[in-house]
Amino acid sequence: MSSVVQPCARCGARWAVQGAPMHWCPRCRGVLLSPGKVDAPASQRNYRWVARRPDHRIRKAGASTTPAPLGPTPRYTEIPRWGLLDPPSAPGREPERPLRGIAANRDLLLVVTALAFLVAAFAEYGRYLILLRNRTTLIPSWLLWISDMSVWVFGVIAPLCALAAALALVAWLIEARRARFAAQGRRDPRRRWSLILGCLVPGVNLIWPGVFLTELLEPAADPRALRAVRIWWAGWVVSGLILVGATLWRDASTLQAEADGVSFTAFSDLCAAGFAVLTLWTVRQLEGRDLRGAPRTAHRWVMAADPAEVVIAPVKPGVPGTGQDEDERANPAETGENTQEEVVAK
Repeated sequence: MSSVVQPCARCGARWAVQGAPMHWCPRCRGVLLSPGKVDAPASQRNYRWVARRPDHRIRKAGASTTPAPLGPTPRYTEIPRWGLLDPPSAPGREPERPLRGIAANRDLLLVVTALAFLVAAFAEYGRYLILLRNRTTLIPSWLLWISDMSVWVFGVIAPLCALAAALALVAWLIEARRARFAAQGRRDPRRRWSLILGCLVPGVNLIWPGVFLTELLEPAADPRALRAVRIWWAGWVVSGLILVGATLWRDASTLQAEADGVSFTAFSDLCAAGFAVLTLWTVRQLEGRDLRGAPRTAHRWVMAADPAEVVIAPVKPGVPGTGQDEDERANPAETGENTQEEVVAK
């Protein structure tokens, strides 16, 4: 089929040019325009389309008649939705990153970890109360079984939740550092494996996580975020020392030392729950949010100045023995009394 056509000026039909161009439309006997390509742009055509009113032929035949009055100006109560639409191009989808999916569960894992350690602490304190009661009274076997199972179950669940939260935090740290340096047009100077080892290797992870978080902050960062990182760093070191102490205390040989070890383990679980909440607060501070996840608002303190005018007039002492103040003495016309100067003048 030929790609060169001739449009009809009357009916708009397009006829393919097989040989010599035609002059009249076979359908309506209208004038055929000059040949041109089907998909030719408007700038390459030797004709143009003109929009006319549907009744232009009737108006031309009865041009001598009086035109009908125009109606009211059309108006719209809302933006018209007809016409050509030019929607913006859809942004390209970013490639899926596996670490981003792990980091998305960071907040949930921290909350679950705090709750697990809190329940584990209650189980340990329940065991300690049973030991105190067992000094004078025999404990039922079913109560001991419940205590043993609760201590064992939550003693396993809480560390597993802490490990999952730690992996999510490491994934968040890697993604946050990548986005932070990408915003400056640079790449993270530290390798991914160095971030993972520095955060997960025991002993070493007491130092490097604080360094990584400090590097995450901008030079002109919010001092509250820097203070939050330092508080978290100190709490992280203290939590590590408490964990080492609770682990060594489990090897006690005497009964009293074992009972104290149960109490200290419960205390360490409470500290772990509090540290999980502290971690959640710190990462949200770095993101510009508060502990509940709401955007943090800035507060500006302005020094209050003294009023320009004295609001309360100072109290003036009155004349001794008369009960009159100085205002009454200054206006003798209202009181009807003569002052000493008037007496002398008389």
